[in-house]
Amino acid sequence: MALPILATYRLQLRGESSGFAFTFADAEDLVDYLDNLGVSHLYLSPIMTATPGSNHGYDVTDPTTVSPELGGRDGLARLSAAARERGLGLIVDIVPNHVGIDQPEQNAWWWDVLRHGRSSEYATYFDIDWDLDESGRIVLPVLGSDDDVADLKVDGELLRLGSLALPIAPGTDGGTGPEVHDRQHYRLVGWRNGVCGYRRFFSITSLAGLRQEDRAVFDATHAEVARWFAEGLVDGVRIDHPDGLSDPCGYLAWLRGLLGPDAWIVIEKILAVDEALEPTLPIGGTTGYDVLREVGGLFVDPSGAPALTALVEAAGMDYAATPAMLDELKVRAATGTLASELRRLRRSVAAAAGVDHPQLPDAVAALLTHIDVYRSDYPGLSAIMPTALAETQAAAPELGPALQVLATALARGGEAATRLQQLCGAVTAKSVEDCYFYRDARLVSLNEVGGEPHRFGVGAAEFHHSAAGRALRWPQTMTTLTTHDTKRGEDVRARIGVLSQVPLLWTEFVARWEKDAPSPDAATGRFLWQNIFGVWPVNGEVTGELRERLHAYTEKAIREAAWHTSWNDPDAEFEDAVHGWLDRVLDGPVAGQLTELVAKLNPHAAGDALGQKLLALTVPGIPDVYQGTELWDDSLVDPDNRRPVDYAARRAALGALEHPKIRVVTTALRLRRSRPDTFVHGGYRPLLADGDAADHVVAFLRGDDVVVAVTRWTVRLAETGWGNTVLPLPDGTWTDTLTGAVADGPTSAAQLFAELPVVLLERHHD
Repeated sequence: MALPILATYRLQLRGESSGFAFTFADAEDLVDYLDNLGVSHLYLSPIMTATPGSNHGYDVTDPTTVSPELGGRDGLARLSAAARERGLGLIVDIVPNHVGIDQPEQNAWWWDVLRHGRSSEYATYFDIDWDLDESGRIVLPVLGSDDDVADLKVDGELLRLGSLALPIAPGTDGGTGPEVHDRQHYRLVGWRNGVCGYRRFFSITSLAGLRQEDRAVFDATHAEVARWFAEGLVDGVRIDHPDGLSDPCGYLAWLRGLLGPDAWIVIEKILAVDEALEPTLPIGGTTGYDVLREVGGLFVDPSGAPALTALVEAAGMDYAATPAMLDELKVRAATGTLASELRRLRRSVAAAAGVDHPQLPDAVAALLTHIDVYRSDYPGLSAIMPTALAETQAAAPELGPALQVLATALARGGEAATRLQQLCGAVTAKSVEDCYFYRDARLVSLNEVGGEPHRFGVGAAEFHHSAAGRALRWPQTMTTLTTHDTKRGEDVRARIGVLSQVPLLWTEFVARWEKDAPSPDAATGRFLWQNIFGVWPVNGEVTGELRERLHAYTEKAIREAAWHTSWNDPDAEFEDAVHGWLDRVLDGPVAGQLTELVAKLNPHAAGDALGQKLLALTVPGIPDVYQGTELWDDSLVDPDNRRPVDYAARRAALGALEHPKIRVVTTALRLRRSRPDTFVHGGYRPLLADGDAADHVVAFLRGDDVVVAVTRWTVRLAETGWGNTVLPLPDGTWTDTLTGAVADGPTSAAQLFAELPVVLLERHHD
């Protein structure tokens, strides 16, 4: 019988060859700790066999087996049994969209297709473009240049080039390496050619897309998952990137049928700010990026927008022109990074419409700038495409004939319509998450997956309305603050968010720092200053580890921004200048000033971090605690957020209950466990404070027996005080589970928040 899902704890598993291991056995050792913490389920990163050395598990090479490096089937069974002995269950992250092919010999299905071509029994498993090559070979963009074919060597039944090994088709092994290559079912080309013979995960050629719309493929890739549920090992699954599939709705219907009505299914669906989750999907909800935006945005002070906007504009960024920049980035992603996918889509459109048009690529790229969701073919989004077509036509009338060809193809549905949607999601990810979010330097805590930095925070009215709606429609959706994919950890975002309260102070410090350590590029500097501030240690001690982490983050950030350097064309001179600048910051007078500013603002940052954590644990939905975030966490983007976690320190902190964050986390989780109906099925009602500082309180009632209240914008509050502000509590006597304080009726905010900036009240029924 499936265990009720009340709260999850995300664990990032890794095999021995990844550099540091965290296996099923290591997770088993934590079961008692996680039970005491108060979660109901361990939530595991992908556990299928992946590329050796993988530090994340999303590059699955064999979706039919549990990773031997993690402990295999037996290790999973032992973990499940140990968890169930403590009354806990398991949730597992699964990856239906793609498999890893970076080391082809590790992927038996892919290897067989390379060896036998279209005659392989797995040829239909992959979304291969058999028409790209005139001879019907699979085009593999794995070479530094086309000339590298000359260096191929025959080694028995293998073709080798350095560490790359590829199979030789039966009967084709005579001659030199290049001669044998010309007889294979694949053709190796340089990666800079911009061609790829199969659907990828976005632009990552080492991840090949699967055709889950084929029932045989679905059955083969989900047989092991079905076994987990049949044997009662697992209670739910997280679905990685369903928007990449041909038919997400159809896939999820099949999955629900396979796993049964009680399985908890949540999907990694990144919703636009104004996009509702498709109500017909047979799932519990999303993985929580929408809630992350709302919770974090609540603590951003809107009054800080003008000054922070002026600061980035002083660095040469016209913030009002951001929409135009986004359009440009989308067009560049479609026509450059994803040019191979665009060309394949064009062929599909021409075939479906019965006619080609020379401006089709331009029309598609322009159309995608008018679609602000990852894909628009969910039933509830049917108005988006005609609106986008109309807006594209109005903005670029010369594209009208090409748009008609596209509309003709879309009217037939099928491959052209599907590939347009798959390209839309990839373009959105590559332009927004993987580029724009590394350029917008106004308040970088807003630059988060599912976020909209152009909206400066989230108002209390929007927050309450969304939460109440979620209680009615998606009470089992996941809520979260940190994931393996977030750009910054929750506490880093909370600290950076405080800058919205002190924009003039921040402007003064940045001006001073730019004199002492001028950044090589003003716009890049504006972005990096906030991130450095976000992770700066309170004691000012810059360890070697922190230095390495900041250098690694800085390099990734400037390459993703693609202003002066990029992954494909790194500019060594610019990168060296940025690294040199960072060392001057870490070692010069700026370091002391950073410590001074952090010391001044950290109490407010810590208060906001506690506030957003309590909200994420108590608003409607099923909360997830990302590994380690029950204590302060200074993680940046991956792989930084997948570092080992010190669980000895967390066990000690849980025992002492002196650290404010773990105190909030475990108290809220244990209250959820004691009152499951309140949190899983109970309603949500805002409670409005009254008085001069009412805007500094956000409070609500869950069910009829739990009140949550948090403070915000505390820099200004520290100057004015609570004054006459009260929170009118519902009838009855209430005890703060965090402090033991008792209250009833209209209670002064000064009394409520005397010890902590958050309260979690439980009604006395006696």
